[in-house]
Amino acid sequence: MTYMNQIEAVAPAIFTPDMPHAAQTGEDRFDHVRLFGLPVVSATTGAVIRRLLVPGRASRVAFLNAHCANVMSRDAAYRDALCSADMILPDGIGVELAARMRGEEIRENLNGTDFVPALLAEAARRGLGVYLLGGRPGVAERAARSLCLATPGLRVVGTCDGFEGAARTSRVLSRINAARPDIVLVAMGVPRQDVWLARNARHLDARITLGVGALFDFLAGEVRRAPRLVRKARSEWLWRLAMEPRRMAGRYLLGNASFLLRAAADAFHSRDRLAVARRAIDVILSSLALLSLMPLFLLLAAAIRLESPGPVLFRQTRIGRDGRPFTMLKFRSMYSDAEVRRAALLSQSDREGVCFKARNDPRITRVGRFLRRYSIDEMPQILNVLRGEMAIVGPRPALPEEVAAYPERALGRLAVKPGLTGIWQVSGRAEIGFDKMIDMDLAYVNARSILLDIVLVFMTFRAVVGGRGAY
Repeated sequence: MTYMNQIEAVAPAIFTPDMPHAAQTGEDRFDHVRLFGLPVVSATTGAVIRRLLVPGRASRVAFLNAHCANVMSRDAAYRDALCSADMILPDGIGVELAARMRGEEIRENLNGTDFVPALLAEAARRGLGVYLLGGRPGVAERAARSLCLATPGLRVVGTCDGFEGAARTSRVLSRINAARPDIVLVAMGVPRQDVWLARNARHLDARITLGVGALFDFLAGEVRRAPRLVRKARSEWLWRLAMEPRRMAGRYLLGNASFLLRAAADAFHSRDRLAVARRAIDVILSSLALLSLMPLFLLLAAAIRLESPGPVLFRQTRIGRDGRPFTMLKFRSMYSDAEVRRAALLSQSDREGVCFKARNDPRITRVGRFLRRYSIDEMPQILNVLRGEMAIVGPRPALPEEVAAYPERALGRLAVKPGLTGIWQVSGRAEIGFDKMIDMDLAYVNARSILLDIVLVFMTFRAVVGGRGAY
């Protein structure tokens, strides 16, 4: 079958996958992303805190970052501790990258220095008691004073040195329970704190037990060797860099390289290999395109600003895979007040269906007409591809109001990521009506393959030069 025959065979087909309406949204949305065999939370700080503080719920909480994943790979006891935790929170950009390699998304980075103070602020509002266990002598007590100053009304019911105190297990458990805390923070570092909690949390009467790493050191101001600027900045990252430059070099350079390789292997073995290969192609092609086109982008930016005032890039909310909204980027091809004037022009649409398109749209600038004629205005979406919100090939990303007006079968096009190009884009674009576009997109969802994607990429060059349906 020739490339053109393959396209013609796919385009007429109609396929409606079983999928729900737009994905659940809102502050209380609570999802998980499976990384390295662990269910990692994908939710906002507020949603996690509300779930932890549900009356009657007892939770042992751990954090997962790149260093944790590296330690877990060689420490079976630590891995068991994480696997048995009630909740695992994502900590750092490394975990976000690992999720993106799998085509997933971590909704919010819940690092300890931000999450724990937010949790304790809500605990103070509810009158809950907090106990601090960990660190060298005096560190937990100084950290408690720092927390009380930052969080008025916080009730710290006790502190105990971790390294020596935790060695006397029965004594420290009795001491903590006698203080009757609702929350116990344990700061003995990875993997010790989580292994200790896995063995002993069931003997504690607290509602929440949480391993917090080096947080007490940071709160206690253990930065005597750090420059004054670092001490004043109160930045955990700067503090770590100043305190431990040699360990940081090994942990954050070599360690992160090892983590990324492990994350790539996890993605490759834990999900559809074709999906991993497709994502790899997207990243490679978009990275090369961004580097090679950067001089052109700078020239276009100057031309756009010279003709009309306003930002070079146009940002607009579009609906992506599974109904998730994202901010799509384009070179601005219209005057700055284009969105305000859109409603008055809806009756002039040249296209049937819910999607608006006008050949003689008065909002388009002269530079904008050139950009649209050759689809150059779409080039900044390379960044959307790199961020994992779009793919090189896929259906056109739709506006929220368009999706709201979709008939039931049209929601099937949301089963895959929207793309820079696709069957609709190479077949005439705006000259194709809405119903026919849906047929094409559903056909692509059903028959998508790497070979088909390659065919569509090559056909895109011909479509761009011909400019059919581009206005």
